[in-house]
Amino acid sequence: MSSDRRNEVARSERILSGVWRLRLPCPWPGVPHVNSWAISRGDGIVLFDTGIGGEDGVHQLELALGQAKLKLRDIRLVVCTHSHSDHYGAAGPIVDAAGCELWMHPAWGHIRAMAEDPDTALDNRIEVARNSGVPASALERYEARRGESPYVDRVVPPDRELVDGVEVATDLGFLRAYETPGHAPSHVVLHEPESGLLVSGDHLLGRISLFYDHGHTPDPVGEFIASLDVVDELDVRLCLPGHGRTFRDVGAKVEAYRKEVEGQLDQVRASIESGEKTPFDVVEDMLGKENMSGAAAAWGLQLSLAYLDHLEALGEAEPVAGSDPVVWRSAG
Repeated sequence: MSSDRRNEVARSERILSGVWRLRLPCPWPGVPHVNSWAISRGDGIVLFDTGIGGEDGVHQLELALGQAKLKLRDIRLVVCTHSHSDHYGAAGPIVDAAGCELWMHPAWGHIRAMAEDPDTALDNRIEVARNSGVPASALERYEARRGESPYVDRVVPPDRELVDGVEVATDLGFLRAYETPGHAPSHVVLHEPESGLLVSGDHLLGRISLFYDHGHTPDPVGEFIASLDVVDELDVRLCLPGHGRTFRDVGAKVEAYRKEVEGQLDQVRASIESGEKTPFDVVEDMLGKENMSGAAAAWGLQLSLAYLDHLEALGEAEPVAGSDPVVWRSAG
């Protein structure tokens, strides 16, 4: 367990009447917690996102619920904004304890390989890293993670597919789902038009932070940019994000995300314009040699691969045929 996690304690915070933020510990450097959101419905609640699974996951959720004078049996429905383990990992024991349904987008299967066969999933990740130019010493750090928990208690398919237009009933009104892939292929946000409430998952956070779950769709960056346009059309007065505190000026946040995406794309363009580069070389150009720690480099590689795919879709970049590790160059 990381020092970040040891310093975190589950807690509850009432945001509005009938709305609670459940702040749950996470095990990863730089991601010390995740938010679940409890919104009242009748004599219980709808739970938006679950926190991690694993040894302590449900226990931490129960602690946070208890501070709000709630219990697992009060959960009438679980809604996952996407199927990353910190948003979906505890779904199995929650639906077992509460006897409730789980709603999630149909493209949730990207979690299945990691949860059901983590060794093969890690082997695939190591091969992608090797083919991306990650040096042998860094590949050893990937291998050191073998045997770690995937933080998913068990794979649970959704009882209902959370696609565009599906509405979730709560005491605040009906929250409508909007598909917002990019961060993950299964990502949705949920919006209640009367109150202007938005459950944003990891699509929008208070602190600008980009991550693309690379390898599942051809162009997650393009998907994310289009998803920003979707949210920008909504009347949002309060955002309930997947990490961090609530915020209000969603229009300004969307614009800040657009600028961050374009800025990072410009870094990738500049990198491959200076010569043929592996995706890992591009990470170093993006982050700087002084910031190439294990966690930062792995995160940066996901960004680099996704941006290169996006530039290829735009006709601005191309992989060099037959290269191994693969190298990229400017196209045209």
